[in-house]
Amino acid sequence: MLEDYFSILKKKNTARHWLASRTPAGASSLDGLAEEELWKLHGAAMAAWRDAWEAMAEPPLLPGLSLLDLKSELADLMLRDCRMCERRCGANRAGGETGYCGVGAVSRVASNFLHFGEEPELVPSHTIFFSGCTFHCVYCQNWDIAMDARMGSPADPAYLADSLREGMRQGSRNANFVGGNPDPNLHTILRTIIALGDDGRHLPMVWNSNMYTSREAMDLLEGVMDVYLADFRYGNDECAYRYSDVSDYFEVVSRNFSTAHKRGDIMLRQLLLPGHLECCTARIMAWVAKNMPDVYFNLMFQFRPEYRAALYPEIDRRPSPQEKMEAVELARRYGLSIY
Repeated sequence: MLEDYFSILKKKNTARHWLASRTPAGASSLDGLAEEELWKLHGAAMAAWRDAWEAMAEPPLLPGLSLLDLKSELADLMLRDCRMCERRCGANRAGGETGYCGVGAVSRVASNFLHFGEEPELVPSHTIFFSGCTFHCVYCQNWDIAMDARMGSPADPAYLADSLREGMRQGSRNANFVGGNPDPNLHTILRTIIALGDDGRHLPMVWNSNMYTSREAMDLLEGVMDVYLADFRYGNDECAYRYSDVSDYFEVVSRNFSTAHKRGDIMLRQLLLPGHLECCTARIMAWVAKNMPDVYFNLMFQFRPEYRAALYPEIDRRPSPQEKMEAVELARRYGLSIY
């Protein structure tokens, strides 16, 4: 479990993004290329990346554009017709529009610090909290930054890269991109990783997400992210729509977990919601037991009714001791190792 992550920390292997930075893009220039042509280049470059990753090879640094540069170019193009999450709102963020998340072309950072409150395997984790979110959870504990993408300061990739270097000097074990949600900020995250350069050779990248990510964005994350620190919140679409204003939740999120399981390490977070043991927690556990029973499964009891939870009486409380015990027993019955 988390074999790749620990291998990178022990410097037995390099971080995925470093290998991507040394994988040729397949073109001397990307200027003037249509998006379809860029995706074809991406497919070929990713095939070369996968071969190098499987061989644990360290290719020489070659002049010219890298796979990481190509991913950044594609992310920038997606700003013109945004589809970084599966809402696919199509906002022209490059032209000044904002979609559901409220994030414009320039990301905003609400906080950026060495975090000791994540899973033990991650701490100290250098977390970059972006403003804005693709969900509107009625019980959001970070509602001040998630619901207002104007919070914080404009993101400067060079500055963020420098802060990651300082975090490494202070003992950080990874770079952890969170929010809000990182999806609308993919372009900024890729630029930050490019600016980090060789200094990040053994710094694992963590995608801390609600996993409502689009297929295209998931493809851009391959070869960059080492750990998916990911929420699996709802076992059905009805609860997802009621509490987070999101459609087709289970299909999208389970699809992305299946994809991520093939491309990196997963730390799955399942927040026990009061009154949702059977409709959500049990169904999620059943899916995980069938599809990736070996996954790191963090059963979380930290729910507290915040933000607008008082308007939903059925969740306007903490999970009961009985619900917690039943959740643990469910995990045992499904054969899951919980953390």
